[in-house]
Amino acid sequence: MPQQELLATVLAALERLAIPYMVTGSLASSLQGEPRSTHDIDVVVEITLEQADLLVQEFPAPEYHFDPGATRTAIKRHGMFNLLDLESGDKVDFWPLTADAFDLTRFSRRQRVETPELALWVSAPEDTILMKLRWAKLSGGSEKQFTDALRVFEVQRSAVDMDYMNRWAAILGVPDDLARILREAGPL
Repeated sequence: MPQQELLATVLAALERLAIPYMVTGSLASSLQGEPRSTHDIDVVVEITLEQADLLVQEFPAPEYHFDPGATRTAIKRHGMFNLLDLESGDKVDFWPLTADAFDLTRFSRRQRVETPELALWVSAPEDTILMKLRWAKLSGGSEKQFTDALRVFEVQRSAVDMDYMNRWAAILGVPDDLARILREAGPL
């Protein structure tokens, strides 16, 4: 199934099961900045083990690979688990919400966004930028992650909360990367 259809199917299941979620990663940065293709959809979920069992049942084989044991183990360890659409090869990476202060803050700031195709909860642009900078640093300086953050900033700059971003950039260890974005951002 096409990625857009997979996304709509997953979000409908999350909403039907009353699992709070937030789309993040490259899909969020594509919505808020410069679109680019990606084969995975990143979703932060506030999920219980019981809800996870119900979610897995929504995506049966042979169309999908969604391992119930791996999913339960990942949730217990606050690790990522995924769903694979076997026809397209597209993947949904689910990231359980942790007790980390930034995780909780960004989840509380998620925004409802309406596209022509669907309505969804997405990380706020500031949080998309900060997470992209964090991932860039964790991956050894990924220019793709940095460019995603830069493009979100360029598109959203008139509405971003710079005090919020500066505060969290310092906490997350990416103040120099945020300063680079401010230097490299194209004109308004």
